[in-house]
Amino acid sequence: MKVSELARRAGVTAETVRHYTREGLLRPRRHPDNGYQLYDGEELNRLRFIQRARTLGFGVAEIREILEQADRGDSPCPLVRDLLAHRLPEIRARIRELEALATRMEEAMEAWRDMPDGTPDGHSLCRLIESFPEQREPLDKEIR
Repeated sequence: MKVSELARRAGVTAETVRHYTREGLLRPRRHPDNGYQLYDGEELNRLRFIQRARTLGFGVAEIREILEQADRGDSPCPLVRDLLAHRLPEIRARIRELEALATRMEEAMEAWRDMPDGTPDGHSLCRLIESFPEQREPLDKEIR
């Protein structure tokens, strides 16, 4: 099947299929006459696996490593467990950071509710932000 057919069957965009192919996660064969990339049922299964792994938070590099182990005939399950065991505390810390950010935003909205708008005057850019107390502890990572 061609890119568009694989994408349709997997419920993704053709660009998603092309991306995973460029990343080496999918390995189509080439049509001998026209050079089109052709995918089979095994590639459809790989693509569905990739989608499931993405929903668990695995990145492309991690999925590549998992697939490489499986392709060698080695069980990637210990690797998968280790990756998630390492990632879960990071995710929980990130959730705490985001909760703290949401609290600061709520505090700002409450504090700004009755404040008048100001115009930049060379000393002040936005009185709302400037009136808000500086953050006690900086976020470990910039909010994306």
